[in-house]
Amino acid sequence: MANTEGGCCRCCCSFIFTLGLTALFMWLSLRTSNPKCYIQDLYLPSLNRTLNTTDPTLNFTLRLENPNKDKGIKYAPVNVTFYDFPNRSHVIGFGQVPGFYQGHKKKATKPWNTTASTAVALKAVFENGTGVFRVDLETAVKFKIMFWYTKKHRIRVGGEVMVNASGIKVDHKKIRLKSMASPKMGSFCVVLGALVNLLVFSLLNLW
Repeated sequence: MANTEGGCCRCCCSFIFTLGLTALFMWLSLRTSNPKCYIQDLYLPSLNRTLNTTDPTLNFTLRLENPNKDKGIKYAPVNVTFYDFPNRSHVIGFGQVPGFYQGHKKKATKPWNTTASTAVALKAVFENGTGVFRVDLETAVKFKIMFWYTKKHRIRVGGEVMVNASGIKVDHKKIRLKSMASPKMGSFCVVLGALVNLLVFSLLNLW
């Protein structure tokens, strides 16, 4: 009788241990990290005092990085809006980079251009010709886990970019666009963890 009880106890412990490992594996598999978004380059010819031009082109380069080791990212069209600083009361320009798929740990450089409002841009610069602009990026992504995709997750990030009297981004380093309440994929993992804990607690009470 004692041996039977001991065997049942070992089986129960083994089951709980296996269940815990399975839950951990599922959590690690489903956990995702949002892409890192940067402004790598920015140039407004109309602000270049040496050119004396009214060229309304706004040239910019996005840098998008996938930090996930085993998950791809499928981007919807990436919307980039440039505002005067700091209150974003006027739009300088808007560009939409086509959506694309990004593999595991991959980095993508997306040069693009759009038409800028020269009048708004000129009002946003200081007397010395330098200026600070607000850049907001918005898109939706799906994470590819093995052979299937998650539901869409909205990404909203933004930052400030300073340009010099030549209309070129001052900082040579890429500028990170930081999160503006981007949703994170974690609710399913929380629910899964709660269910596993409830199941383990119930089994322990039975024994």
